[in-house]
Amino acid sequence: MIRSKSARIIIHTCLLVFGFIWIYPFIWMILSSFKTNTEFLTGGPNPIPAEFQWDNYIRAWTSANFSSYFVNTVIFTIATVFIVLVLSALTGYVLGRIQFPGRKAIIIIVVAIMFIPKGYTIIPLFKIVSALGLSDSLLGVIVAESSGAHVLFILLFASFFAKIPKELEEAAEIDGAGFLRTFTQIMLPLSAPIVATAGIMQFIWTWSSFLIPLIFTANRPELRTLAVGMENFVGTYTSDYVGMTAAATISLVPVMVMFLLMQRFFIEGVAGAVKS
Repeated sequence: MIRSKSARIIIHTCLLVFGFIWIYPFIWMILSSFKTNTEFLTGGPNPIPAEFQWDNYIRAWTSANFSSYFVNTVIFTIATVFIVLVLSALTGYVLGRIQFPGRKAIIIIVVAIMFIPKGYTIIPLFKIVSALGLSDSLLGVIVAESSGAHVLFILLFASFFAKIPKELEEAAEIDGAGFLRTFTQIMLPLSAPIVATAGIMQFIWTWSSFLIPLIFTANRPELRTLAVGMENFVGTYTSDYVGMTAAATISLVPVMVMFLLMQRFFIEGVAGAVKS
């Protein structure tokens, strides 16, 4: 008993130390956002500022135009997450529930797409968006970000839908429900944990997306997102490091709030996917 208790204490102590090391860069970034640039460059690993500089956040929000970038990012992220969830859920439902010729081949192709780097598809994607007349617009950025096969989410939905009893669909057919009604009123509500999991992951990826917003807003700086707007703090000869850390902290707050609110569904979705 004593040995077991001692082992638990040692394990917990090691985990606490490892956890602190893991989150230290995050703590350092937040506290550094209250420093001056001189203190930032000369303070070393000490994260605690001599005096809290709240003006860094005011400068990041107003002078660096982060107020507009924040609105752009919210619209861009919410629209992209919605489109990705709808397309992934529908694709996963078809692959997981419906047997048709070539189904396995499509699944193999979808999985193979996972190994194609996103940068390789940026040129044809840019040409397609331009051909649609959506270049230099926020809608074009949304279409570009939400395009492609979101393999992980498709497989999560397909795995979940595949284990749902077929009697539910048969009962819906008897009641006169068609494909769309069965999907929206029966299948989709049952997949709430997967929807939450995919929604959180896509929210994080989209919120911090850099390459596509950078390319598709090159001619319209006012349409930039928070991630791209970080460039405002980098000058030709000098950089506003504390302004950048303040802006990074601002951009991380919505992601943290989103995860804290949805973490229960996220854990259920991941656990269900692994179990299946």
